[in-house]
Amino acid sequence: MIDFTQEEKEFFMREALKEAEKSLQKEEIPIGCVIVHNGKIIGRGHNAREEENLATLHAEIMAINEANTYIKNWRLLDCTLFVTIEPCVMCSGAIGLARIPKVIYGAPNTKFGAAGSLYDILTDERLNHRVSVEAGLLEDECARIMRNFFKKRRFSS
Repeated sequence: MIDFTQEEKEFFMREALKEAEKSLQKEEIPIGCVIVHNGKIIGRGHNAREEENLATLHAEIMAINEANTYIKNWRLLDCTLFVTIEPCVMCSGAIGLARIPKVIYGAPNTKFGAAGSLYDILTDERLNHRVSVEAGLLEDECARIMRNFFKKRRFSS
């Protein structure tokens, strides 16, 4: 597993924020994700549930699928996943199943989070795969895009 400098981490999180912007353009909940292997982005994803009418098409799932295709393996052993918002239960499960060793996320998800907020699936010692988790990278920027999305949605209803 690669150790990233703070500058590298922020670069990759900004790439995840660009993915979140893609969701925002489509009026989807703006969450973005990138998966990095050997310093290179091999998977990108953004929420596309509304666009594709697929309940499971979260940013992490899209990025994992792309990374699996790139690596040609279901195991993403030497990868780091960067995501703007704390993964939900489904995405945390998928991260564990893909054997991703490290997750770095921006803002907590106090309503659905499964990497420390409501649940702690990624580090649960009862499971056979545990993930190193780093929280709070560019937290203000990651939280702001979500706050603005929901604020706009409330006022337009």
